[in-house]
Amino acid sequence: MTSYKKLFIGFSTFITVFFAEIAINLACGGETDPYDYYINYFHSDVSGDEYSPFFFTQLSFLYGDKDTHSESDINSEEWAKYLQVKKEDVEKTMYKSDAATNLLLSKLDQQSISSLPDSLQQNTFIQALGKNKKAAQYFSFAKSCEPLANSTSDYWNPVPRDTAGMISAAKQALDLVSSSHSDAFIKLRYAYQSARMYHYAAQYQECRNVYDKLIKTNKTTSAVKGWSMALYAGATRRLGIRSESAYLFSKVFESNPERRILAYRNYYNISPSTDSVLRFAKNNTERATIWAIEGFGNPTKDLKSLEEVYKNDPKSPINGALLVREINKLEGNILNGSSNYYYYNSPNNADSLKKVNLKHLTLVKNFALKLAEEKKYGQPELGTLTAAYLSWMENKGTEASSYLSKLDFPKLPERLKDQYRITDLLIKADQIKKGSPFNPNDLLPGLKWLDEKRFEENKPKPGQTYDDWGGYNKAFSLSARNLYQDILAPAYLKMGDTARAAMAMVKGDIRSSSLKNKDLFSNMSSTTIEYWQEALSPTTLLSIEKYRVTPPQDNLDGLLAGSIKQLNQDDFYELLGTSYLRTHNYKNALVWLQKINPKHQYFSASNWYEGDEGRLYPNAFIETIRDYPKQNGSKTGGLNKKTFAMEMLRLQKLVTSDPKNAAANYYKMANALYQTGYFGNSWGLISYSWSSYDNVIPPKYDYEKDYKQALTAKRLYLKARILTTDQNLKAKCTFMLAKCTQKMITPGKYPDYLYTYLNGKVTYKDYLDANLANPYYKEFSTKYTKTPFYQIAQGECSYFREFINRN
Repeated sequence: MTSYKKLFIGFSTFITVFFAEIAINLACGGETDPYDYYINYFHSDVSGDEYSPFFFTQLSFLYGDKDTHSESDINSEEWAKYLQVKKEDVEKTMYKSDAATNLLLSKLDQQSISSLPDSLQQNTFIQALGKNKKAAQYFSFAKSCEPLANSTSDYWNPVPRDTAGMISAAKQALDLVSSSHSDAFIKLRYAYQSARMYHYAAQYQECRNVYDKLIKTNKTTSAVKGWSMALYAGATRRLGIRSESAYLFSKVFESNPERRILAYRNYYNISPSTDSVLRFAKNNTERATIWAIEGFGNPTKDLKSLEEVYKNDPKSPINGALLVREINKLEGNILNGSSNYYYYNSPNNADSLKKVNLKHLTLVKNFALKLAEEKKYGQPELGTLTAAYLSWMENKGTEASSYLSKLDFPKLPERLKDQYRITDLLIKADQIKKGSPFNPNDLLPGLKWLDEKRFEENKPKPGQTYDDWGGYNKAFSLSARNLYQDILAPAYLKMGDTARAAMAMVKGDIRSSSLKNKDLFSNMSSTTIEYWQEALSPTTLLSIEKYRVTPPQDNLDGLLAGSIKQLNQDDFYELLGTSYLRTHNYKNALVWLQKINPKHQYFSASNWYEGDEGRLYPNAFIETIRDYPKQNGSKTGGLNKKTFAMEMLRLQKLVTSDPKNAAANYYKMANALYQTGYFGNSWGLISYSWSSYDNVIPPKYDYEKDYKQALTAKRLYLKARILTTDQNLKAKCTFMLAKCTQKMITPGKYPDYLYTYLNGKVTYKDYLDANLANPYYKEFSTKYTKTPFYQIAQGECSYFREFINRN
């Protein structure tokens, strides 16, 4: 096998490993934000927070993993009322004590309060227990049960649960029920502990017996009865009575918000048919709850659950939660178009799916109008507001405005007011999007309000260390970003106004009125960073500069420019200078690069895995035979964008002022441009990123024709070769022309080459033949064999040696 074939097989193997590594990195990387995978503007919490764990998200089973009510709050409140003490003292003692304190408290009924540490003696709950022996006895017993209920074991060295101890505790609790006489509060809790211990010991029928005999008949109104029913439901499931178990969990879902998530998970783990559960329902409220659970667990369009809940319990807040879920589903299916992979399976069925979703939208809107008209639901205005928003989604702005006009804005609840304002903003912004005659400053009041809302929700909370970029589900921030980046920016681009589009992209990302880190790109999302670093021309950036230096105005332009004004000026000037470097306008590049503070740290290429130690310094003005390994510069002698521009401008002038050496200077410039490409050592002078598969992807942006294909370098090598009479320089130019031509031959053009590294088969013949058919290699090997450079190239370049061997 020839060396060239070995080279390509080696490259193919590298690509196979590289893409495999990418797959592993993606699989093990950060998770997708479950609240931010589609464009949405209708906030999930518009109807309230009561059912917030069940708001819509397709990327997780639950929207949140915490119940809206706290078990410790509820139980502490019950004990505080029972003993007439401070709730905080109950919670501190019952739920927040350490292991040593728990051990002391488990023997509280056997010792005097005066023997306890001072901190416990001052606790009003402990003081009350000292006066109520039955309560103290129960409290000690409950503490003694905790090690049995909460036992843990090493995954690699599992320890069997103390089943015998649990059964013994369950029986002891039953004896203590009998000795509690008429105290229903204490009797209920002993019965709960007994049922709990039996359940954990897998004595499921005994657990049910305790519930039926002692808990179900207890007249006390307490959350403990719901907790006991959850145990009863679990035992029922373990005994194989699945549909009844699901029904019982639905009752816990209805009665105990602090156990709602537990009930919901268990209901779905049982996976019953809806009809089999409804058979057990005794009233409309129970039927509504069963349909609600079905609706909360359905990630696809579901009008049936919504209608059934409303029919059975029209006053329930569940109606609002389910209605908003349907709106959020429609947003994912309609607003996101072909970008939503849950919605479009292929381009061929996109239109038919859109029709299906628009039909569902009409049905949801009709339901919302019914809810508004009948006024059985507590917030009928939600129905009208829903109709307005869904009309906007249908591109019926006039109809949407008509629905909004029916609402008495000052009298709306605060969250409905917020959604009203967002909907009104969307309707007005659509006028820009559609290119209709419109004064964009009409948006200003609404956008200022939206800024206030998102800046407020991003203020650090006391003791918070979580960066504002890391927080999930900041509704106003997401709405603002979507409005600026998915409505205003595209509208400006359609108008050809790339400067305003770019500013709108940044405005959508800014989440604070006062930025601590003002680095230009630190305050941008990845989408905005790519747009700014890759797509903006000098003309666009000059337009942005005018906005940046103009005194703030109280109009939409002033609002957009306000974010740009906050960001680092040197970063902006570097970007502007870089855009001129890409167009080879070195004179104007220097104009802006010279404005930068001398202490400014220019963007520099680096080996990311080595941190600051891995910085790669440009070394553009050198001659190279091989692209790899790259010959980087040194820290002391390396170039930066400013010194590169200065030298390139000097050479540009010399090709005119010194015609005798024009060829040599063109050659130097060509070498420098070649080195600023993907394959060179100075790519960081014109690009802000480098990827090992850049050469597979065709140029997307104008400058990439130089970065990926060395087009301008090739043109200058041709000029140098034409102008020179020096055969050795002609040989160098011809060899480099061969290398530039080679850059046009990308693996992406050859399906059989892609097949190579995707499937591990060596079928790259077309790609190999294209490289070996390079006309400049042929010319180099026939015309310049007697030049000194030919001998050097033949010795160092494996590509060229393979060409010679094959020809």
